[in-house]
Amino acid sequence: MADFSPPEAAVLDRLKAIVGDGGWREAGDAERYFEDPRGRFKGQARLVLLPGSTEEVSRIVRLCYESRTGLIPYGGGTGVVAGQLSPEDGNAIILSVERLNRIREVNAQDFAMVVEAGCILENIHAAASEHGLMFPLSMASKGSCTIGGNLATNAGGIQVVRYGNARDLCLGIEAVLPSGDVLSELNPLRKNNTGYDLRHLLIGSEGTLGIITAATIVLKPMDPETVTAFCALSSPAQALRVFEALRKSLGESLSGLELMSDFGLGLVNAHFPDLKNPLAEPDDWYLLAEASGLEGMRERVETALADCMEAGLIGDAVVAASEAQRAKLWDLRENTPEANRLSGAICNSDTAVPISRIGDFVAATHAAVKTVHPGLRTNSYGHIGDGNIHHNVFPPEGVAKPDFIAANPGIIDAVRHAIDDVTVQCNGSISAEHGIGRLKTGDLAFYASKAKLQAIRQIKAALDPHNIMNPGAIVAE
Repeated sequence: MADFSPPEAAVLDRLKAIVGDGGWREAGDAERYFEDPRGRFKGQARLVLLPGSTEEVSRIVRLCYESRTGLIPYGGGTGVVAGQLSPEDGNAIILSVERLNRIREVNAQDFAMVVEAGCILENIHAAASEHGLMFPLSMASKGSCTIGGNLATNAGGIQVVRYGNARDLCLGIEAVLPSGDVLSELNPLRKNNTGYDLRHLLIGSEGTLGIITAATIVLKPMDPETVTAFCALSSPAQALRVFEALRKSLGESLSGLELMSDFGLGLVNAHFPDLKNPLAEPDDWYLLAEASGLEGMRERVETALADCMEAGLIGDAVVAASEAQRAKLWDLRENTPEANRLSGAICNSDTAVPISRIGDFVAATHAAVKTVHPGLRTNSYGHIGDGNIHHNVFPPEGVAKPDFIAANPGIIDAVRHAIDDVTVQCNGSISAEHGIGRLKTGDLAFYASKAKLQAIRQIKAALDPHNIMNPGAIVAE
């Protein structure tokens, strides 16, 4: 991880003056900005800044550029690879975008909305619905994550199969570059071939090339009918066959497809007793499928599921009969990360492989984890429609997480490398939707090609020659 240069007292005073009284927090009064969502470590910082406008962000960045002071952009704090945290260096300056939370414009004719980076994702959903429209990006952390963070990490979520990642839902960007200059390209254009696409360069850059302050995002019409089904099946390979059948039957109406295991369902029920398996008979694996479209969608989904049953692809299925039942089915999936944490997972992966390799990937990963330690248990779940399967690995039954880690030094790294090795063997990516942050810089350096790493470093050096933008994230110096 890169070191942050100690900021001079005069620089700190000037930064405080830019945001004014109430626009900054000393480290001792800013504990929530140092919390890791999975409770693995604590971040550090000298100062937390809360600018209230893009102009203030620009002045902050310009001063940091002149004084060689490092900045960490902070959105909702939900990142899980320490992109928003500095666990080992207390000299960092955190710049939170939480006060940049205005919805500047909703343009129904352009099917677009201009939002500031600190807007909470769930609030964006609500604002779109007031106009009879929707913003399709959605994930379990929607009540706390911000659109700026979503774009900085190119977040995926549960509807990638139909709508794509955050990158695919952004038409324009406003960002403050490392020099302090403001790049303002918020026009809702579907076509714009005027040189390099700086929007896509900034999306997914995790704040290492600039700070996103606003974005123009894509809105979609609200579908009259949404149908959610929960299906039992025998294996991830079988799930792929169901996906293929549903995609052919339902086409682009299929918006969500989540794989879950019976082991994982048991973890959810153990910590959330009101969330139970909706099927009378358990099976080894389950598929949560959702389709949205015009009136008559329910009949189409039921017909497609009946065809799958007749073909022996699924054993049983339940279709939500109300919005409350639909929410309960999604709660099984969206509470899975928290259930994993509460159950003592020692390793959480975020990798992606080609959809066609998912069955092999899950089987090979489970086998590889067992070679690290035969008692380890793995809960595999995630977005089968885009190849992003998460593996959460647990100590042997009845063994507490701290005791197991203490008795097996290096076990976490060994498990992570085992999963990454299988991922690469399956032609996959070691980061699917969470980014690299500070935790995966070594993994990126190990698995990425020399050409890719060189290009990343050259781009970083060209745009941020003084390395003030989130130093240590993506590529360690």
